[in-house]
Amino acid sequence: MLGAMPIRPARVVTTPEAPGVYEFFAGGGLAGLGLAGFRTLFANDIDAAKAASWRANHPGEIHPGDVWDLTTADLPGRPDLAWASSPCQDVSLAGARAGLEARRSGAFWGFWRLMQGLDAEGRGPPAIVIENVTGLLTSGAGADFAAVCAALVAAGYRVGALEMDAALWLPQSRPRLFIVALRGVEGVEGAGPEGPFHTPRLVAAHGRLPEPVRAGWAWWRVAAPPRRNLDLAGVLEPDAAVDWLSVDQTGALLALTAPPHRARLEAARASGEHRVAAAFRRVRVEGGVKLQRLELRLDGLAGCLRTPSGGSSRQYVIVCDAGAVRARRLTGREAARLMGVPETWHLPPGETAALKLMGDAVAVPVVRALSDGLLWPALTGRRAAA
Repeated sequence: MLGAMPIRPARVVTTPEAPGVYEFFAGGGLAGLGLAGFRTLFANDIDAAKAASWRANHPGEIHPGDVWDLTTADLPGRPDLAWASSPCQDVSLAGARAGLEARRSGAFWGFWRLMQGLDAEGRGPPAIVIENVTGLLTSGAGADFAAVCAALVAAGYRVGALEMDAALWLPQSRPRLFIVALRGVEGVEGAGPEGPFHTPRLVAAHGRLPEPVRAGWAWWRVAAPPRRNLDLAGVLEPDAAVDWLSVDQTGALLALTAPPHRARLEAARASGEHRVAAAFRRVRVEGGVKLQRLELRLDGLAGCLRTPSGGSSRQYVIVCDAGAVRARRLTGREAARLMGVPETWHLPPGETAALKLMGDAVAVPVVRALSDGLLWPALTGRRAAA
């Protein structure tokens, strides 16, 4: 049966002592879905459509608006964890790389202002997670990553980071950076970097950190998951249940394919087998000229989901079968499955809104792995339940 990536049942919260979390830049709430067992004390997002999706899928209320407009008076209780999936456009490798000084990614400092305010009131969280694109490691020639880590270390946190690719759990290539800061609680540490979550890119970024920041660094350990047994075809709707592009539309789309990708597609078609490819359009510079190209993957993975207005366009599904080639657009529900979202999740009406929500989100099983392997044990003093 086609459907979502299986997600283990959430831990049942039976007491008010369960760890409480603030979710900043919460979007539709996929991080909260992965943080099973945590109580959401407060959620915030500036996007009204995303806030509406959060309300449709979570109990409680989300506080809409700009993080810079919040004060500590808006934040109830004392959180165990503050989670911030701050905007990534200005540090993304697909963006303009303006860095944390730009308005959108600079929203991190609006979040940090609140953390400092909580500290002043004796309500600072023992755990903070900053989730962002891996471009944060190199934006500003590494200064942005160093600035975030330095702020956390100066506040007394032990800081480390993990680069976790959703492809280990889901049929989507989606590497993301998770900066984890713990204070007053102990997380599992290694003696040095180790795979798969301490990548060469992360190790290099660590090497560029100032010595005082490296002195407060931790190589957090999270176990790698079992080998993934789900590929792209396993999350797609049946061929008969979706709308396909016309022959002319398909021909126009495939005409954008770069020669190496075209050769791979032709080999798949000539095999006569049923083969599924993920594809998306990108602008490439060839011979000094900007050209729109269709790029394909035939390795059972989708490329990283992005918003329809992001660094690449909406993804396509290309199917070769019995020597014929058909093409269509990826649906919002399929995108949700590629993020590990269950079928019961209420998507916003309209494909563009659903794709935007998923393209801006964090993959659920990745958050669950980080929570189970590091956050939950550190904050409760015990291993997470299976």
